[in-house]
Amino acid sequence: MPRPNPRTAPALAAAALLLAATACSSQGGRSEPAADGAGAPELTIAMITHQVQGDTFWDIVRTGAEAAADKSGATLEYAADPEASEQANLVQNAVDRGVDGIALTLSSPDAMAGAVDAATEAGIPVVALNAGMDQWQDMGVQQYFGTDEHLAGEAFGERLAEEGAQNVVCVIHEQGNVSLEARCEGLAEGFGGESDILYVDSANMPEVRSTISSRLEESADIDHVAALGAPIAVTAVDAVADAGSEAVVSTFDTNAELVELIRAGDVAWAVDQQPYLQGYLAVDSLWLYNTNGNTIGGGEAVLTGPAFIDEGNIDQVAEYAERGTR
Repeated sequence: MPRPNPRTAPALAAAALLLAATACSSQGGRSEPAADGAGAPELTIAMITHQVQGDTFWDIVRTGAEAAADKSGATLEYAADPEASEQANLVQNAVDRGVDGIALTLSSPDAMAGAVDAATEAGIPVVALNAGMDQWQDMGVQQYFGTDEHLAGEAFGERLAEEGAQNVVCVIHEQGNVSLEARCEGLAEGFGGESDILYVDSANMPEVRSTISSRLEESADIDHVAALGAPIAVTAVDAVADAGSEAVVSTFDTNAELVELIRAGDVAWAVDQQPYLQGYLAVDSLWLYNTNGNTIGGGEAVLTGPAFIDEGNIDQVAEYAERGTR
């Protein structure tokens, strides 16, 4: 699929306006359908993600998914595992239970292919969210909701260059995750300066802090840390202080704590992909398909980002971050 050109200013402006305009318990939903779901059959929708325990990004995704289920009177069954093989098992379990729809992430597409095939062969509609932008169509997935991670990375890198960064370390917190790899690849292309990748394990945040700190101590010329998730950015701020570095921290994604760090100037800015919207649209799309045969996107990905959050618009986002929806 061709990617839009991030250097085209009118397109970025239009995307920003669109994003501004568009801008959850394993059991979601009410026992009686909401008004929007009146007369519709009761549906069970499974959502399986690669969430690592403690990653607040997925709390926001799940909140959106539960809101969509609640609105339509559907039952949401949410499950997650950071290991791709276990994600595939969770999908197969959902197939065996005969759910009415499956929303999943494709951070490791090859490992998920068999489970996706099993669902489609069973006649269960499958949609993807967040990860697998370049793979979902070939896998026979019906719809996709997320951001073009390579495009987002390019936009990130271009902004770094505009702000005068010279040497950037891009911190990947889930090795093998195709979306995170695409972010760093796009960043390097958009930036054009010196950049390197640092792998850490987000399941061990003390180790994340020490690893980033050590890299900054070893490479004193690093002037920017690019985090790929809000919890990593929060930890990177501490790591910068530990190393006595003057490196600037910017990130992908937000949470309530990250918003306050942007307000305080400890994090320069964040790239937003609207995780609440990803969860909401994934569940809502399956309800619409089951009850009215609708699909969204016309066979193309439905983009929920990217857009920048910085000191210029942080107050507008803060209200929603405080309630756990941004």
